[in-house]
Amino acid sequence: MNTLQRVAIITGASQGIGAALVTAYRELGYAVVATSRSIGESGDPGVLTVRGDVAVPGMGARIVDAALARFGRIDTLVNNAGVFVAKPFTDYTDEDYDLVAGVNLRGFFEVSRSAIAAMLSRAGGGHLVNVSTSLVDHARSESPSALASLTKGGLNAVTKALAIEYAAHGIRVNTVALGVISTPMHPPETHEALAELQPLGRMGETDDVVQAILYLENASFVTGEILHVDGGQAAGH
Repeated sequence: MNTLQRVAIITGASQGIGAALVTAYRELGYAVVATSRSIGESGDPGVLTVRGDVAVPGMGARIVDAALARFGRIDTLVNNAGVFVAKPFTDYTDEDYDLVAGVNLRGFFEVSRSAIAAMLSRAGGGHLVNVSTSLVDHARSESPSALASLTKGGLNAVTKALAIEYAAHGIRVNTVALGVISTPMHPPETHEALAELQPLGRMGETDDVVQAILYLENASFVTGEILHVDGGQAAGH
């Protein structure tokens, strides 16, 4: 165990943005704890995989305990796991609410609470990055998604609250608010229509998100920031 090597926890790490972040943080020299409900074993000794649902009480502590047992410290947490269900508000079911709030809010709370406690236990501070949506700031009639706004809007708000609460401890907290990103969530036949929703005329790519998060990782004087990675969507259309 090399307790001098920086360590990142990445949730929702089995595919898409999360999987790309695992690679990116390894290239930065971090050890990585990668977690999702379906993640498999890694052949990289610098990557510890933890399978589980972040919405389940106790899962956050389990992930953090595993990180500390394997690597001895936590420097960064990327709360990438998220659920998006687009429906008219009155069509949402109790099950929809439990699913979206469970992953987007309970999952954030579970892992972040334990990760911040671990960061506070040693000198050096730390960094949280949350993944939100620009729909919080720029609602669209074509995309009714009140549960996304309800939950991800909460992440935007708590980003500022935690940034101020823990600034004196050297712990930074930031968020990337995404537009439509080309991930497995969006079938290829929808890409042309989705691209037209972005002022820049294209969907975002996974690397656009990764580069934004790496910017925040290295921007030591930036905290409490909601960084829009949305092709201009939040600015207008």
